[in-house]
Amino acid sequence: MHRERRAADRPAAPPRRADVRGAAHRRGPVRRRAPGPHPGEARWHPRAGRHTGRDESRAPAALRAGVPLGDARDADADVAGRRDRLTPLPQKIAVIGAGDIGCGWAALCAAAGWPVTLFDASSRSMERAAIDVPRRARALVALGHATEGMVERGLLELHQGRSLLQTVQGADWVIEAIHEDLGAKQKLFHAIEEVAAPEALVTSSSSGIPPTELFSRCRRQDRCLVAHPLNPPQLIPLVELVPGARTAVASVTRAQEYLRALGRMPIVLKKPVPGYVVGRIAAAVWRECIDLVLTDVIAVDDLDRAVSLGPALGWAAAGPHLTYHLAAGDGGVNAFLQHLLASFEGWWGQLATWQRLEPEQQRALTHEVERAYKGKVEELREARDRRLSAILRALEQTRTT
Repeated sequence: MHRERRAADRPAAPPRRADVRGAAHRRGPVRRRAPGPHPGEARWHPRAGRHTGRDESRAPAALRAGVPLGDARDADADVAGRRDRLTPLPQKIAVIGAGDIGCGWAALCAAAGWPVTLFDASSRSMERAAIDVPRRARALVALGHATEGMVERGLLELHQGRSLLQTVQGADWVIEAIHEDLGAKQKLFHAIEEVAAPEALVTSSSSGIPPTELFSRCRRQDRCLVAHPLNPPQLIPLVELVPGARTAVASVTRAQEYLRALGRMPIVLKKPVPGYVVGRIAAAVWRECIDLVLTDVIAVDDLDRAVSLGPALGWAAAGPHLTYHLAAGDGGVNAFLQHLLASFEGWWGQLATWQRLEPEQQRALTHEVERAYKGKVEELREARDRRLSAILRALEQTRTT
């Protein structure tokens, strides 16, 4: 059985801040750790979800080279000819937290053939993850985003951590994905810093907490930043990168390279704001959607259709600013403002402004949603994933920017 190299045995890494070009400019062979479970790890068997200590064969060249997760049709093609453009990949990824987001991260990385160790302090969460992560990864095959061989070999590199120390030790990328609690996250990052390799990249999956608060107890804030995925992480490509005041440029670049190699599309915020960008947009739109339902303007299912087949469809193709820029002919957004700004200003003055959803309103909203969708959560989730996958494929085929 192979053993992982301890952080102390590794050659010293060059200062990250000095190299702002990122890993894509540093040529050399892709480093991958030897296959098989390592000390303190258990492997999820890719067929049955059970743990095994058997050593398995290495991933094929396409996986070792880090072919981005995307359209599965080209995943194993022309690897040698593309090697000079590939980014060196992490030997080990540590995912802390086995909830919805953590399992999504683990499935995404495993489906791309990346070595992942997943840990959660809850044994019940780990038991669910042993089923959920392979299910999510294999679903990417059915949806056309990965090949069966890629996923099955990637699942052979999926391990269960026995402790935070063992999970984080030797990892090149540590992904925090626990519940959205500032105190718990601060405590976790402090513990991670005590055991993580000096060169490890540390990212938080927080959906809205400012990075300065998240990493306030860390001495090495230069390697820390937020990498906020959307749910489900294994499908939606957008990831918000939110650097803190002390985050090194090289750490942002490195995070971008890792995410792009996974087929993600990272965006970088110029400055942190509570809720980041996606959260603030979602909060504003959802408040108005809730208000329209609770004031009996429209039913839940019709409201969802109004959004998904209305502005959301147009925004998926163009985004809000480009949509309005194209809406007034050759005059662009300036012409749109001249013609319709007054109407929008009138609507803005009538939008919902409440900042708290009272318990009675929460119960009313829950009742309306459950009545509309009748509790078929898993069936609805699978249908949502199929539609989302089809939209993503269409966007990828027609994307020009």
